[in-house]
Amino acid sequence: VQLQASGGGLVQPGGSLRLSCAPSDRSFEYYAIAWFRQVPGMAREGVAGMIRGDGTAYYSDSVKDRFTISRDNADKTVYLQMTSLKPEDSAIYHCATRAIVTNSFWYTWRYQNTYDSWGPGTQVTVSS
Repeated sequence: VQLQASGGGLVQPGGSLRLSCAPSDRSFEYYAIAWFRQVPGMAREGVAGMIRGDGTAYYSDSVKDRFTISRDNADKTVYLQMTSLKPEDSAIYHCATRAIVTNSFWYTWRYQNTYDSWGPGTQVTVSS
């Protein structure tokens, strides 16, 4: 199954965008999902992670209080509401899921090698 991310685009500094991510097959089951971002030549960075069942969410320090991850369990869509965007938020944003959640998720959510499925991502550019 592929994860389909959408909602990226060009926005001015201080602006907002909402990204969406949904599996291509709605029968696909996952227990946790996260948003990562990557700038060419840089390591992929975990931005936000969520346990799908109870909605517990975690954020990187760089986006905390500006980004919000949420979900719609009815159609298994996850959103990333981004506000107060800065030029350094410019990147390709990917969503990823994992089938298993352990009690160390509070720490491991940010590590890309703990995720099973990925999508091609959506470009976010913050520029005046």
